[in-house]
Amino acid sequence: MNHTENYTMLCDFYELTMGNGYFQTGLDKRICYFDVFFRDVPDGGGFAIAAGLEQVIDYIQKLHFSEDDLDYLRSKGGFDEGFLDYLRHFRFTGDIWAVPEGTPIFPGEPFMTVRAPAVQAQFIETYVLLILNHQSLIATKSNRIVRAAQGRPVSEFGSRRAQGADAAVLGARASYIAGCAGTACTLADRVYGSPAGGTMAHSWVQMFPDEYTAFKTYCQLYPHSATLLVDTYNVLKSGVPNAIRAFQEVLLPQGITNCAIRLDSGDLTYLSRKARKMLDAAGLPQCKIVASNSLDEYIIRDLLLQGAQIDSFGVGERLITSKSEPVFGGVYKLSAIEDTDGAIIPKIKISENPAKITNPHFKKVYRLFENETGKAFADLICVHDEVIDCTRPLELFDPEATWKRKTFSDFTARELLVPIFRQGKLVYQQPTIEEMRSWCAGQVDLLWDEVKRFENPHNYYVDLSQKLWDIKQKLLEKRG
Repeated sequence: MNHTENYTMLCDFYELTMGNGYFQTGLDKRICYFDVFFRDVPDGGGFAIAAGLEQVIDYIQKLHFSEDDLDYLRSKGGFDEGFLDYLRHFRFTGDIWAVPEGTPIFPGEPFMTVRAPAVQAQFIETYVLLILNHQSLIATKSNRIVRAAQGRPVSEFGSRRAQGADAAVLGARASYIAGCAGTACTLADRVYGSPAGGTMAHSWVQMFPDEYTAFKTYCQLYPHSATLLVDTYNVLKSGVPNAIRAFQEVLLPQGITNCAIRLDSGDLTYLSRKARKMLDAAGLPQCKIVASNSLDEYIIRDLLLQGAQIDSFGVGERLITSKSEPVFGGVYKLSAIEDTDGAIIPKIKISENPAKITNPHFKKVYRLFENETGKAFADLICVHDEVIDCTRPLELFDPEATWKRKTFSDFTARELLVPIFRQGKLVYQQPTIEEMRSWCAGQVDLLWDEVKRFENPHNYYVDLSQKLWDIKQKLLEKRG
């Protein structure tokens, strides 16, 4: 992403026409509340990972319309000159709350809330969703792949298959937050600090008179980071034997045992097991085996179940595009407005599809943890002024089947949404990417293993407080 580029005009045109309408009807200063949430976890998983907040912050801080932007809008016709002058001095003056990047999130709960004058709140919708949907999607997919690898490093290899340059760089960023060990994308390292690394392509091997010379030359050039691609011709008959010879002749005399081979085709279980035996017999037990080639969480899981001798993985297109489910369905919905006296008036969107009925009001979200195990057992969506008293028993109920009730005690409650902007001022201390990555790993560890299953995960509870449920039912009875 080019940090100098102005993305202010990266919006749906209706956000400008509605803004113009708000301005002309006197609604432009009406304070509105919008929630960002999603309805379904990609790949049928048990949870998603929030990512992209840093880019939203950067966007909010740079919002402005140039004279060229205003000339363009004027040329479209239909925009009031007073509104265009308003845009000339446009900046964000509202409030934003969000969950920190790397936090596990669940369907239906807001992971960002925007409170701002109507024009501002409406205008930022497209970019906020674009960024949060994309990075949360890639972070969620990456975390699944990392968990499948069971502690083995996973590198993101997908730049050449990503849908555009921003998708490659920001996808690499999101993958690192979610647990990948690094990326092949150099720009992601330079801009965001996701460690870049890499070795060679088949073309390196083909450029030399023979495979052995290619391997030997590479070991001479990069003795402390030699990973040799052994499948250009024949893995077991030439690739591995030539790699062994190069390691023995170039690295071992220098006392260097840190080396690796990479498999990029064929039956990875069979080849890795055979290669492991060959390397061990040659006195190279510390030589690692890296595998790539259209991998995903299911293939990695099966390889390990089959006894593949693989030490780390490189995952490309199926990670960077989230190929199995390439859309994160985050939405941006109005939940409340303020009247002229500042009183908050809850709003609801009603649909023939019950899943699309929104939760009204200005809200907060609590995550509840068992004191005995430290594990998260439910999230509770409350009205903004509610406070959970952890010293008293708490009754939770299923919002769709209210007769399903259970009382909990000996628990701790933590608010998920934290202040990001207040009156247009950034009040959030942005963590480093290493801190985000550590936070993500720690928060995922607080989920029960049943929630982390790839197929048929346990349905983590996201409930409404009694107060919020009552408000929602009254609005439904009034039909909005």
